[in-house]
Amino acid sequence: MINYPVVIHKDRGSDYGVTVPDLPGCFTAGRTLDEALAMAKEAIELHLEGLIEQGEAVPRPGAIEDYSSDPEYKGGTWAVVSITPADLPLKVKRINVSIPERVLDAVDRFAEAENDTRSGLIVKAATAYIRQSSRHPKRRRVQPKK
Repeated sequence: MINYPVVIHKDRGSDYGVTVPDLPGCFTAGRTLDEALAMAKEAIELHLEGLIEQGEAVPRPGAIEDYSSDPEYKGGTWAVVSITPADLPLKVKRINVSIPERVLDAVDRFAEAENDTRSGLIVKAATAYIRQSSRHPKRRRVQPKK
């Protein structure tokens, strides 16, 4: 379970607006507070699905205390929206890979300690490796012309 803090704003005559500080560009609204929180859950899931499809890592949520002093969120009401990563509507492809037994044992032990699955851990590790690689398109540096 991942718990993302959200801030809710309500101006007179408007719907409840919800912003997710850990996911820039992720926001939604609802006529009622319950609807706004339900819409926030859906918006977060769609945002995370997009990140994953682009090969990006799922950001870990911060704490409400990390954001509550930010003037951008002044006057808002804080809540937490829980997301179950396994429920994300992702297209999954089963593959067959060969891994040395000692590495697989280490993966299984670590996944269990992190309350994760073997597949989940391998996906996170591969995604993090690709993201930090100097060959990743978003990390390439443009060489100045001489």
